[in-house]
Amino acid sequence: MLKLAVMVSGGGTNLQAILDAIADGSVTNAQVVRVVSNSSKAYALERAKKAGIPTVCVTRKAYPQPEEFDRALLKALQESGAELVVLAGCLVVLPQSVIDAFPNRIINIHPALIPAFCGKGYYGLAVHEAVLARGVKLTGATVHFADGGTDTGPIILQKAVEVCEGDTPEILQRRVMEQAEWVLLPKAIDLIANGRVKVEDGKVYIQ
Repeated sequence: MLKLAVMVSGGGTNLQAILDAIADGSVTNAQVVRVVSNSSKAYALERAKKAGIPTVCVTRKAYPQPEEFDRALLKALQESGAELVVLAGCLVVLPQSVIDAFPNRIINIHPALIPAFCGKGYYGLAVHEAVLARGVKLTGATVHFADGGTDTGPIILQKAVEVCEGDTPEILQRRVMEQAEWVLLPKAIDLIANGRVKVEDGKVYIQ
């Protein structure tokens, strides 16, 4: 059974998608053992509590020195016993110490088709605003392993989503979540939990 620590910052819809997929059997051989948030106000914490999952909040306000925050975050993840860290709408830039502690064991969901609309500054609604400003016809979501860069790790899964006439950033964000994010993240977890993902020379191979 693969133990998951899920990191969140906001509403927790991706967390809920994971929990629902585990409950209905879409994800097998995996369980969420801890939810870690960088915000005490994140509704994701309530979702975790309702599901009976232990939570911990590690905020920068509580640890003014960056290195203190980094140590506290690493400790929270390691103490959970997690074998895979899932960034599910997490807005924290992970310190290198966490990346090093979980090599190819941290996955992230990005609301665009990497390498488009990714990197520094591309998160949340800003991604969808940029998509609409550029006038592209297809967007989507990407699940990838996290490395030391921003959205630069090996890509595991991608799914395209149509951009429609009259879309606002909020409408497009919702469509990308419903059609891609909530589908891809549980699927990637299931593949990893069942030993079907291999990384070689910076590329992912699904067996």
